[in-house]
Amino acid sequence: MVRRAARCISAFRRASEILRSGPHHAAALTALLSWASPAASGDAAPMRVASMNLCTDQLAMLIAQQGQLHSVSYLASDPRSSAMADKAAGYVENHGLAEEIYLMQPDLVIAGQYSTQATTAMLRRLGIPVEVFPPATSLEDVRARILRMGDILHRQVQARELVAEFDARLGHLRQQVTQRPEAVLYYANGYTSGDSTLAGQILLAAGFENATTRAGYGAGARLPLEVLVMTIPDIVITSRPYPGASRSEAMLDHPAVRAFRTGRAGATMTDHDWVCGTPYVLRAIEELAETRRAITGETR
Repeated sequence: MVRRAARCISAFRRASEILRSGPHHAAALTALLSWASPAASGDAAPMRVASMNLCTDQLAMLIAQQGQLHSVSYLASDPRSSAMADKAAGYVENHGLAEEIYLMQPDLVIAGQYSTQATTAMLRRLGIPVEVFPPATSLEDVRARILRMGDILHRQVQARELVAEFDARLGHLRQQVTQRPEAVLYYANGYTSGDSTLAGQILLAAGFENATTRAGYGAGARLPLEVLVMTIPDIVITSRPYPGASRSEAMLDHPAVRAFRTGRAGATMTDHDWVCGTPYVLRAIEELAETRRAITGETR
């Protein structure tokens, strides 16, 4: 380990000299750093994994064996966006930078589809395997992402067990739906989500109809205040505001929105349960189901 670290330090000193000599030496830099990178481990289970995406962070934390996951992104420690902020504190934090990830000497990097492409491209050129996960847009995607994480971490049994538990809880929640009131998802800047989004699928699973779908919004788009008012839903679900003032969130306090919500049920979206395609979406569904029962007078 000491010998490998010394080798890497030497390589990066030489890399700094190459960078100072001009951008036309990029190919030489890539070759030099490749010389210092660890060899791929073939079909063996990766034992030093770095994740640089909030959603892959959480999937990896749920499935990886003890000591297998080395680093997660800094977002994983933010309780406003991460459902596993407490657990994330036990891992090395990264900011998705190629140099910091490389120096961790991982034998696998897990990234999101919209992670920094320059980072993932550089890591691949350096011979480090990178697995990219697209965002989940449905509850079926949640199952697929869990199983894929199990495959790449060689933890298939654990992933299948997690999926079986997910399916059982989801099936139970769906069986409890007897009435379907209408709801609107309304976020900063008047953004809304239709049925073909993960948030829209959470809404449907909780027993609501998405009023914006009736208004012609199938995916994500801005919903004008006038359209919001004309949909006349049974509930408006808004995002939880972040600390500090924000003009994008100010419209949630617009007089038209306040007037619309007066005398109607309201719910606040718990962001960290809604953001990623993980089993924590079930918690969001369960909380919304409680709200639905309060509106309709249903009993368990």
